[in-house]
Amino acid sequence: MTSGSPIQFPSDFLWGSSTASYQVEGAVREGGRTPSIWDTFSHTPGKTHRGDTGDTACDHYHRYRDDVALMSRMGLQAYRFSVSWSRVQPTGRGPAVQQGLDFYRALSDELLAAGITPVLTLYHWDLPQELEDAGGWPVRDTAQRFADYAALVAEALGDRVELWTTLNEPWCSAFLGYGSGVHAPGRTDPAAALRAAHHLNLAHGLGTQALRAALPARAQVMVSLNPAYVKPRTDTPADRDAARQIDALATRVFSGPMLHGRYDDDLIADTSRITDWSHVRDGDTQLIRQPLDALCVNYYTPSVVSAAEDDGEVERRDGHGASEHSPWPGADRIAFHQAPGEQTAMGWSIDPTGMSELLLRFSREAPGLALYVTENGAAYDDKPDADGRVHDPERIAYLHQHISAVHDARAAGADVRGYFLWSLMDNFEWSYGYSKRFGAVRVDYDTLERIPKSSADWYAQLARTGLLPEVPEG
Repeated sequence: MTSGSPIQFPSDFLWGSSTASYQVEGAVREGGRTPSIWDTFSHTPGKTHRGDTGDTACDHYHRYRDDVALMSRMGLQAYRFSVSWSRVQPTGRGPAVQQGLDFYRALSDELLAAGITPVLTLYHWDLPQELEDAGGWPVRDTAQRFADYAALVAEALGDRVELWTTLNEPWCSAFLGYGSGVHAPGRTDPAAALRAAHHLNLAHGLGTQALRAALPARAQVMVSLNPAYVKPRTDTPADRDAARQIDALATRVFSGPMLHGRYDDDLIADTSRITDWSHVRDGDTQLIRQPLDALCVNYYTPSVVSAAEDDGEVERRDGHGASEHSPWPGADRIAFHQAPGEQTAMGWSIDPTGMSELLLRFSREAPGLALYVTENGAAYDDKPDADGRVHDPERIAYLHQHISAVHDARAAGADVRGYFLWSLMDNFEWSYGYSKRFGAVRVDYDTLERIPKSSADWYAQLARTGLLPEVPEG
């Protein structure tokens, strides 16, 4: 495949890859770690593909040194990992378990020794089960517990880690965890989902304050959102209004208070039959609106929506699993549609325009705020050939298109400073278990052998040179 002018990124652009604790670490009963909501959920029959769990996952807890060496061979400049809350604070309250913190100290030290920047995410969906038993994210106290946890981790790792992310994709935590129930903890209560969204926002604000108080001045605090690139199926007023409703519930429910200190009036009106929003106290939205050093965007696929017809169209969000329950409280009679064109193994449509459009949207919405892409990638059914090698040209093509879109956004004025591939390696893909592979590195789940795919070599060339390689033929 050939293209026009070579696409070159600046030398200070940060190239990395991402994982999440429950998806890769394993060792769920070691070092004082107690169950998180994902331990409970994955061990509940019928909740994950074939009953898969993260008990062993990729065994990153024991193999992190080899994995960092692999990152180094890939030329990665940064590694974004998340901390398991129940590994360092098993009950979600009280003092930290030093053995748990020692793992993240050792991981960070190994990264630094290899010249790789550690990028720490405090929360990637694995709430300690004891906090869920006390009410979980629909309860306000969980936000304060998060702030205390943030302070513990900052005090332990602030001398090693300079890039900090409070939350990863709070939309999934709130609306898939408490609305549709396809994610842990598996509850299906629309009002609880909206309360959870607010308390996750509040946790971000309180957590940011706790980080600022504990970290050195050079540290940077960020948050990772998965805003929706929503397109109406037609230009009719009904379809445009469907897109507006989903934009409010997918994106502005978080970006509104975090960036502007408010929940938009249309969001409140749309959800008024679900909640009266009395869980939002005076001063909350200004507390949520803490100064950020960067906003992080995760993007995979567009959402094409319309007003539902009378032919039985159902509410669902492509890519997050079917459910009889809607993850969209208050969004009445919305239908989701498959966009035309190629799809990944997740059934997700491929549309790199969404990447550039979302980055430019936030560049306009928050002028002067730096941006990072902290997740982007694709699952494919790639398998080793007779020689044990894994060729994944479809993934390379997907990455080429989306990284080109990042370049387009930069050329149009968006201050995008880094890109993190999802994912470093195949791992536990939540309710899909081990059936979907996003990694640039294949994991043999029987032996836990790591096998770099063609995309790992392609991405290594990009990370080392900043020059976007062509997509190989075939």
